[in-house]
Amino acid sequence: MRMSAVKTVPVLQLSEANREALRRHFLALDAEDLRLRFEHVISEVTLMKYVDAIDFGRDAVFGVFDDALELAGVAHLGLRDEVAEFGVSVVPGHRGEGIGTALYRRAYEYSRNHRIDTLFVHCLKENAAMMHIARKAGMEIVLDAAEVEAHLRVPPGDPVSYTEEFLDDRVGLFDLALKSQFLAARTFTEAMANAAETLAHPLQKEEGGEAKKDKKAA
Repeated sequence: MRMSAVKTVPVLQLSEANREALRRHFLALDAEDLRLRFEHVISEVTLMKYVDAIDFGRDAVFGVFDDALELAGVAHLGLRDEVAEFGVSVVPGHRGEGIGTALYRRAYEYSRNHRIDTLFVHCLKENAAMMHIARKAGMEIVLDAAEVEAHLRVPPGDPVSYTEEFLDDRVGLFDLALKSQFLAARTFTEAMANAAETLAHPLQKEEGGEAKKDKKAA
């Protein structure tokens, strides 16, 4: 794999507890984003059926959370015996941040450590983001008129890759916990500021009324 292994974006493996966050993530993508992700026009009903059908016990799903605890990027690694298909999506506001690359690197790492020997991508030729990831990863790319297939042989895991996956899981959990604390603190601070502003308004009105009474008395 030629892709840089620099870890700058924490990635978390998702579970059933994140299904609702997955729904929000895919609903944040526009029609063209969804067409590129799923290779055809897809309705909201079909999209929700896809999310509901994700089998976390069979497949591996990875995500990158933003500061609002929404999924900025999602990778679905569909597993079939010793072959895995990689699909990825990143919401518009977080593109260009290395999220797609980080998700691919985590999926590759998972594949090594779970006896996957072939990782492949199937996408539309105009999906520039996926093509970039495939080329950067050193995949063997086969083009036809409208679609692309890219394959990569995955070496078996070793002590280093197992350790890296363990550490990446812990970093992902720590990142989510830290962002949760920051969001809670920010929400509390904003609530206190709003409460203080609300309390200040009646006092200002009362002071204004007292001033008018004093003027009349004078």
